Amino acid sequence: MEFRRIIHIITLLALLPVTVLAETLTSEPADTSVWNKNDMNLGTVVVTATRTPKAIADIPVVTRVITAEDIEKVDATNIKDMLQQELPGLEFTYSMGQQVLNMGGYDGNNILFLVDGERMAGESIDNIDFSRLDMSNIERIEIVKGAASTLYGSAAMGGVINIITKAPSDSWSAKAHSRYEGQTREWRHGASGDVNIGKVNSLTSFQYTNNDSLSLRGEESSLNTAYGGKSFNVKERLIWTVNEDWKLTGRVGYFFRERNSSEYSHERYRDLNYGARSNWDITRNQHLEVAYSFDQYDKSDYTLQTSRDIRDYSNRQNIGRALYNAHLPSLNSILTAGADYMNDYLMSYQFADQAKNHTQNSYDAFVQWDYTPNEHWNMIGGARFDYFSAARKGMPTWKIAAMYKIRKHSIRFSYASGFRAPSLKELYMNFFMGGIFMIYGNPDLKCESNHNFSLSWTNYGSINDKLKYCFTTTGYFNFFNNYITTASVTVNQYSYLKYVNVSNQKIVGADATLQMHHINGLGMRVSYAFVKNIVERSQPDLTKARPHSLTWRLDYDHQFTDNYGITAAISGRWLSPVDATEFTTTNLTSIRQQHYEGYNIWKVSFSQRFVKGISLNLAVDNIFNYIPKSYYPNSPNTMGTTGTIGVVVNIDKFFK
Repeated sequence: MEFRRIIHIITLLALLPVTVLAETLTSEPADTSVWNKNDMNLGTVVVTATRTPKAIADIPVVTRVITAEDIEKVDATNIKDMLQQELPGLEFTYSMGQQVLNMGGYDGNNILFLVDGERMAGESIDNIDFSRLDMSNIERIEIVKGAASTLYGSAAMGGVINIITKAPSDSWSAKAHSRYEGQTREWRHGASGDVNIGKVNSLTSFQYTNNDSLSLRGEESSLNTAYGGKSFNVKERLIWTVNEDWKLTGRVGYFFRERNSSEYSHERYRDLNYGARSNWDITRNQHLEVAYSFDQYDKSDYTLQTSRDIRDYSNRQNIGRALYNAHLPSLNSILTAGADYMNDYLMSYQFADQAKNHTQNSYDAFVQWDYTPNEHWNMIGGARFDYFSAARKGMPTWKIAAMYKIRKHSIRFSYASGFRAPSLKELYMNFFMGGIFMIYGNPDLKCESNHNFSLSWTNYGSINDKLKYCFTTTGYFNFFNNYITTASVTVNQYSYLKYVNVSNQKIVGADATLQMHHINGLGMRVSYAFVKNIVERSQPDLTKARPHSLTWRLDYDHQFTDNYGITAAISGRWLSPVDATEFTTTNLTSIRQQHYEGYNIWKVSFSQRFVKGISLNLAVDNIFNYIPKSYYPNSPNTMGTTGTIGVVVNIDKFFK
């Protein structure tokens, strides 16, 4: 009863801006230059789509950007909530207690996550451990959908999500934040600060999280508990500006997470990563980046009674890379070339051999030509070749993309091939899954590959002198070869699962986004996604992509005085029902159709800015109290409405 009273209070506080909005709807901000500079993110300089800094409006590959302001408006504190709220067609589900990703019909194995352009080691079922991603120092998130293997190699068949951290401040900055969520009693505390000492900038950040387990009570559920636990994440970054042409960056980070998976033992996850990068402007038109990164992700089982902590999984990556860019003004072109080397080591209890570990080396080289003949056209072509030592095979990929701009319209077309090399787990696994059935690797697996075609149209402008808009729609078609999944095999009357390449599949889909912004601070974004997997007759569709999804956000931001301002937002997402094909757990020779119900979840958030550096954040999630009838991997882990309250203190603003 007390918790619901708190929810009601937060709801009333969160709705207060509605009355303010009614009074200020026709008013203008004190500084209209802020609004005049708002170009709906089209002028935002991004790097992921071409690996060269270019404004979104000048790139022939559709790129979506989530800014730091977007993160604040929806009150997101983890990458899962942020991406699900902003990107329709993306859904995080659960398998064996870990988060699993599906984006536009692609599973998580085919979506590459980067932090400042660097890969991350370790996996949680089909991708990285998403809890490693700290949201407190993010400048923006760049999302490129579709095959991007020509620039990023394996695992980028379905797209790339690149998290860009904040650049150094001019002098110094310091921030502390704390937040409480009621349903799982989660506390999240963190702090960060950076300082310039001569030519060196230091950025340090820390975050600690602790939450309880959540009991999921459904009619027929395969998930009964969302396990709680604790985690902390500490990072240090040093940037040394040697001179105006040369900059050196060093970083180190440590992550720890403990999952309360039972009353007798806990699962522990650790990660140590560090790296160095050199950025050198050789001339005004030539740039060279050379980088090295190390990342080791470990898993262990901690027995509470004996305090024994036994490591049974370790993934270690050593990566070296070089990237060269040359601007060629006489040819209206940009030449990009690069090469990468990665040593991938995996030790796992899921391997059958005595050593319990395997290693793979991969090498690649790529080149890209970016040509802008006039103000209307931009064209890109690229090619790449990757070699993998485990399979002793190479894989070529290529792409072409073009954009035509006229007045307030942009039309983009692209074709790209992509691939994913079999992981060491898929090649050599030998594991008794949950005491139910065996799963075997397959050293003869071929690389997954795909061909991606997309066509998009963007229109932007002003309806009047107070209202701006931007509309983008994209259609795409993907053709898969050698899709890797598990299939049932029977030997001596015993059934087991084995990683195999299955028949070809196709994915067709479309996205549409409308964004509007009024001079008084009112903004709106609505996005829709459609996706359909097409498989050959008699072949099962093992994906769980929901065919229709929608996200929306209405927000209002206004700075009334130097010492008081507000940001209010109401946001939500809707996902349609889906019928998924699944193997039965008791008989691997048969499959079944599982129906997952559709749902929609709404959220209200309200932030007040006091003095110069204090923000009080209130939010109510799942305001219409949606509770699944049954909890399955594709069900949201919620028991209804929940509230959060948090405070952010920007210490440096008190002194500036």
